[in-house]
Amino acid sequence: CEDCGKSLIGECKLHGPLIRAKDRVIPSRARLTLPHYLTLRVLELRAGNQQILGVFAKKVIQKRTQFGPYVGQLSTKLTCYDESRLVLQVLKDGGKYFLDTPNEDCGNWMMFVRLARNQEEQTLVAYQHCGEVYFTTVKPIEPHTELKVWYAADYAKFMEASAVFIKEESDVCPLPPVAKEPIDPWICSSCRSTFATFALLESHQCIHKDRV
Repeated sequence: CEDCGKSLIGECKLHGPLIRAKDRVIPSRARLTLPHYLTLRVLELRAGNQQILGVFAKKVIQKRTQFGPYVGQLSTKLTCYDESRLVLQVLKDGGKYFLDTPNEDCGNWMMFVRLARNQEEQTLVAYQHCGEVYFTTVKPIEPHTELKVWYAADYAKFMEASAVFIKEESDVCPLPPVAKEPIDPWICSSCRSTFATFALLESHQCIHKDRV
């Protein structure tokens, strides 16, 4: 004890316990890679308090927006399987490998994107390019809409999967509804003007460049 100058086993009876300072919790690699206009939400609570997360848009995301590449460990055997996520494989050096993400420090935010059960809820398409897997939006995604993905036609053949996946709802324990987050404006880096959508910002930037 620095106050009474004694070496003690345990707490000092005169001056009491030390004030313990805890280290700051560091988010996983996957969570740190999440773009600022996307957010994670807890959607379901399963046995053992297992949380099912979903990726949601905070702002309008335009059609034909590409995300990726998907980050995972190349493996000949899938060690981590989640029925709510896509199984992904790539062809490299003549071999077919799984993109395995056994934990959040082995992947990026794309590992949280859930699969689409039908064409109506599909917002992303997954495909392979140059040994990497990318996701691209197939339609504009409105704020508070979940990003959901399924294979592109050629990639579905490679994965030996159907063109559209339809899944029956499983027995889950839903959490209370999550309050919608405020929609952040898109800000011009040159003049700091704000816009409600990315499309308006792009249009403004084009005019700005023409003036310059």
